[in-house]
Amino acid sequence: MNIPDTGNIKWSENVIVADADYIDKVAFDLTVNFERMIGRRIPPADMSQWAVCVALDGGLRPGKHETQVVLIHDRKNPKMENFVPGTYATELDGQAFDDPQMGEFTFADVATGEFAGNDATMLDVLRNLLGHSEVKRIALIPDETNGELIETLRNTLRDANDEQRITLLAMQPLVGGNYRQEILGYSLMRALGIDSNEIK
Repeated sequence: MNIPDTGNIKWSENVIVADADYIDKVAFDLTVNFERMIGRRIPPADMSQWAVCVALDGGLRPGKHETQVVLIHDRKNPKMENFVPGTYATELDGQAFDDPQMGEFTFADVATGEFAGNDATMLDVLRNLLGHSEVKRIALIPDETNGELIETLRNTLRDANDEQRITLLAMQPLVGGNYRQEILGYSLMRALGIDSNEIK
């Protein structure tokens, strides 16, 4: 399979790996549903706000940290339609921002092709991360609608190093595995600017 080579990447202690096509779709669904519910227009999700929230969900606490955000997407999709910034080539890949509480976040995108899709690429990146002792925290956001992928992730993480804190974010709780779980919707709602007080 033609999976991008991730073996020579220098990883940070904290890594977020997301199926960007999936989170873009979930952000769209949340936007449509909440605009109806709260009666106002919802702007695109703030990518930096979302990344910080996911890092917190993954166990990171305030400090001078470095966090890498890997966005996996089909190469036919050059941008995320429901996030700002959202264009991979010019606005995300190789870019970084500094959060005063959580440190530096750097972005990389991995475009998938006809031989290896998002799921296979995510598994490849994950297996690579599990082999790097310098990586202390991994937050994964897979396409949870693919039951086969979730089962493969569960099996892959069964023997994961206890030194690594692994958190899987999904829209609903999944059958347990050797990882922590958090609800993806909370970080997306925050990034979309939806206040819990608005939801009746």
